[in-house]
Amino acid sequence: MRILVTGGAGFIGSHLVDSLLAEGTSTHRTVTVLDAFTYAGNPANLPSSATGSCLDVVEGDIRDAHLVDALMRDHDAVVHLAAESHVDRSIADGGEFASTNLLGTQTLLEAAVRHGVERFVHVSTDEVYGSIPHGAWSEEEPLAPNSPYSASKAGSDLLALAYHRTHGLDVRVTRCSNNYGPRQHPEKLIPLFTTRLLRGETVPLYGDGGNVRDWLHVADHCHALQLVLESGEPGRVYNIGGGTELTNRELTARLLDACGADWDRVTPVPDRKGHDRRYCVDWSRIHEELGYTPRHSFAEGLATTVAWYRDNPGRWAR
Repeated sequence: MRILVTGGAGFIGSHLVDSLLAEGTSTHRTVTVLDAFTYAGNPANLPSSATGSCLDVVEGDIRDAHLVDALMRDHDAVVHLAAESHVDRSIADGGEFASTNLLGTQTLLEAAVRHGVERFVHVSTDEVYGSIPHGAWSEEEPLAPNSPYSASKAGSDLLALAYHRTHGLDVRVTRCSNNYGPRQHPEKLIPLFTTRLLRGETVPLYGDGGNVRDWLHVADHCHALQLVLESGEPGRVYNIGGGTELTNRELTARLLDACGADWDRVTPVPDRKGHDRRYCVDWSRIHEELGYTPRHSFAEGLATTVAWYRDNPGRWAR
């Protein structure tokens, strides 16, 4: 199978590439990474040239219709991860989010239809459901995004599903909870707090710290994506959860402990505009239909993540 991974040099994308090429089936599987190498895409995230002809890397934008068309004709499947994804950046300027996440996805879908791509996995986020005070969102819940970022992702979800219904394209949509793990860009909460604490700096805690997120190790997410790619149902949406709900204050306490720091290193800051209070997805569908279960405990995953940042300052200090 020839797989095109968009955003493959980013955090989740590069871990997925590692997983796709490490299964012992590389003689029957090739991977092409398409990445614009913006601030979030790093060539150092990708496997070395030792993977040989199993991996090709193409620098380019998913909005470049000519490039996308040329690539799509040579691939059997797409896993679409390329996106602008940081909520704070979308609040400051949402234009790039609308352009990349909506128009970029539409460009890929058009080319996939044109060249008869067999499978198209569209990777999204639990943020498209909006905030939920208790319980968990199922895949049938209406979308109610509250930030420019999540609104752009909700729009791209609907586009992807529309191409399935209109054109018969085999689209499978995933919506994951908050990812963490090695190689994540320091704009996100866990690497931001970890790197600042390791440098002896303070960390900013939004509002009262009571916002709740479910945490998903990136390796578990990639395992789920492969299950959807290999065995998912066309036109189906799959929530992917990690099974560890924490308030931001509880998470901060764990990071302080992991980095040997105290609460005097925490600075309360005004809450983010439109900050969703709680996300939680019901991931029983992917568990029951595809056999997904998280393999990493949060305690183990957080410890190895903090250790990676401690051991690799050259990857994030800049």
